[in-house]
Amino acid sequence: METKKKDIRALTKEQLRNFFVECGDKAFRGNQVYEWLWQKSAHTFDAMTNVSKETRQMLEEHFVINHIRVDQMQRSSDGTIKNAVRLHDGLVVESVLIPTETRTTACVSSQVGCSLDCRFCATARMKRMRNLNPDEIYDQVVAIDNESRLYFDRPLSNIVFMGMGEPLMNYNNVLKAIDMITSPEGLGMSPKRITVSTSGVPKMIKKMADEEVKFGLAVSLHSAIDEVRTSIMPFNATFSLADLREALEYWYGKTKSRITYEYVVWEGINDTQEAVDALVKFCRFAPSKVNLIEYNPIDDGEFQQASSAAVDMYQRTLEKNGITVTVRRSRGKDIDAACGQLANKA
Repeated sequence: METKKKDIRALTKEQLRNFFVECGDKAFRGNQVYEWLWQKSAHTFDAMTNVSKETRQMLEEHFVINHIRVDQMQRSSDGTIKNAVRLHDGLVVESVLIPTETRTTACVSSQVGCSLDCRFCATARMKRMRNLNPDEIYDQVVAIDNESRLYFDRPLSNIVFMGMGEPLMNYNNVLKAIDMITSPEGLGMSPKRITVSTSGVPKMIKKMADEEVKFGLAVSLHSAIDEVRTSIMPFNATFSLADLREALEYWYGKTKSRITYEYVVWEGINDTQEAVDALVKFCRFAPSKVNLIEYNPIDDGEFQQASSAAVDMYQRTLEKNGITVTVRRSRGKDIDAACGQLANKA
């Protein structure tokens, strides 16, 4: 019976070096192959031109490179690019390139589907199929970096983990991917240019703080009143705002890194003075900033963007209380690439 070939990018550099030594070759051959796999993003062993044909053949016999493929690329009228990314097992996730005049940001996915149940998010309506491997996350970033260079004549400048899935429910693989993205042996990006966005998993936020990560943290908050938050994000019944707050205080205490709150204002849900007052109170325990995000409707129209007067009220009240606030206009709505719209509809 044919044995299943191992995904070569699941090996560490040390394991790759040991493999070559065990095969009677020099350890440095492992360094060469590792560089091809990560820095040069080789899709095939044949692409490894400074490695002998015999060695490439031997690698082919033992391993596979489970590389992603961009199945479909859509370009929005505002320049945003959405990729439908096919994984080695045929499943599809989506990632997005968001350009501005000064930078390009990659919004990457961490899971196929999502295990959480936010009622306003299209991805949450898909069942979670599986976690992405570190190399599958890494490949999304490489693909977007290539597109950034091709279409905008500059390298990718920022990464946000705000695509499909809850990153902290795929903790180990997300952190391994970030290690490679920031490593000089990978893409060499600064961790300060990376933000991991979570719906709020207190235990994992504390774990990140203990590991003294250097990237930024964003929390999809949307309400600082428990009953309201539970009605739109039912998992809040398990991970309450009190637990989230305690974890975020712990995070700030360890990292001294300011917290970003992602917040959508919906008509009839959180567009009241009481809601904004609760948010102000929640922001007070650690330095933070608030991104007020324009809502992008999904099919059934259950959730509606609040009036501009309500958004102005939020902005005014937050600023009056010394809290940094930005109103974010959505990008890529015409290709279902905006926040909360990723659902493999293409």
